[in-house]
Amino acid sequence: MSLAREETGRLRNARGEELAWARLPGRGPGVVFLAGFRSDMEGGKALHLRERCAATGRAFLRFDYAGHGVSDGDFAAGCIGDWAADAAEVIAALTEGPQVLVGSSMGGWIALLMARRMPERLHALVGIAAAPDFTETLMWPHFSEEQRAAILREGVLELPSPYGPPVPITRRLIEDGREHLLMGGPIPVERPVRLLHGMRDNEVPWRVAPEIAARLVSEDVRVTLVKDGDHRLARPEDLDLIWRTVEAASN
Repeated sequence: MSLAREETGRLRNARGEELAWARLPGRGPGVVFLAGFRSDMEGGKALHLRERCAATGRAFLRFDYAGHGVSDGDFAAGCIGDWAADAAEVIAALTEGPQVLVGSSMGGWIALLMARRMPERLHALVGIAAAPDFTETLMWPHFSEEQRAAILREGVLELPSPYGPPVPITRRLIEDGREHLLMGGPIPVERPVRLLHGMRDNEVPWRVAPEIAARLVSEDVRVTLVKDGDHRLARPEDLDLIWRTVEAASN
């Protein structure tokens, strides 16, 4: 199957922003890739899944949240609630039937929110270094008193990033994140869940994966730890593991 069959387009969200998307037609259940914080649909994991889905005739969808990639919007103006709403709109408009949601880092949080929001559209969920609640558990507690005061006073804090320009962390991002927390109780997902996590992840501790597993209502949950894997899990062997996991979860 040729990758030339991939369709591309733009979908206007409820806030009036155009979201960029690309999809492959094919058999179901389809696969939907949910990218991470400040990531986009052109990343290595998204493109590897596209290639594998094309080769096996499976439907596949990737897209950019508002303020990410080539979608409209200002990243600094967005928050978890906005990006989750984007995901729900794209899934509803551009896919049919149950889907395998593949969420990377923040995308894992979005995937879990989608599983709760539209359970009838979930076939299975694959988390790659999934980071639910990261604004509250991995950001806010680790900021200094001065940094927290700056966010509250000025509304934004620019943090250095190893991947590029400084990252704007806004008061809205933190406060909105608190409206979408999942780790304080049972997570009402009843479909199969597979969680992949590198044990050398310096951004999201690998112990988050078994914590998610313990909170999921589903009994069909498996955690795979990659001892020498980092946060991105983007090496060829990692990408192969991700595809094998997605393919098995799709059956």
